Parts: sequence; C-alpha cells; structure tokens
Amino acid sequence: MDVQIFGIQKSADTRKALRFFKERRVKAHFVDLKVRAASKGELTRFVQKFGVDALVDRESKRFQALGLGAARYSEKKWLEILVDEPLILRMPLVRMQNLLSLGPAEEVWKMWVA
Repeated sequence: MDVQIFGIQKSADTRKALRFFKERRVKAHFVDLKVRAASKGELTRFVQKFGVDALVDRESKRFQALGLGAARYSEKKWLEILVDEPLILRMPLVRMQNLLSLGPAEEVWKMWVA
C-alpha cells in the first residue's frame, strides 16, 4: 500500500499527512510542489472528484499575490492556472490508488489503512 502526497514542506497539514502515514508504516511518496508541480492529468483526477473550487485555496498568500480574488475563469482555465501556480492549491492532496482526499482528512485516511 503506497500513498502519494502533494504539498509543500512548510504546510502544517502536509506534514500532518506525512506523519499520519509514517506512524502507520504506510509508504508515502512526497511530491514537493515547490520543486515539481503536479501534472495536469494528476490534477484532473482531483478536479473530477472535488471540483475546481474545492482545490483552490482562496486564503493562500500566493492566491492573494496573484490577485485572483475577482477572477471568473472556466474550469479548464483554472486547471491551467493550478498547473502553473501549484501554491494556490489546498494542501495536501493525497492519493492512494484510485482513492483521493483533499486537505487534512484523517478520518478518510483511517478508512484507507484499516
């Protein structure tokens, strides 16, 4: 059983996810979004399940810096922005096979490892 965790080291929620799986001896592959952005295909999976609005962290510093508060883009355009600007994603994005979670979701993760 392997999980893939997308996030950044400075994110407390990302560190919480890494710690959660490490404590349960589940192999976690960490993708640091500052080093390597998630692929468009990977983000599309999360958009299909949660919708683009759920993925965008409107409270993030990067979102504010880009001035996207009044932006009204299509889902396709938002997906392109998320690929180019991964720091506006709500973190962590966690994937285990076809199971997905968004943000700190310990209850969901517990069901996965049970």
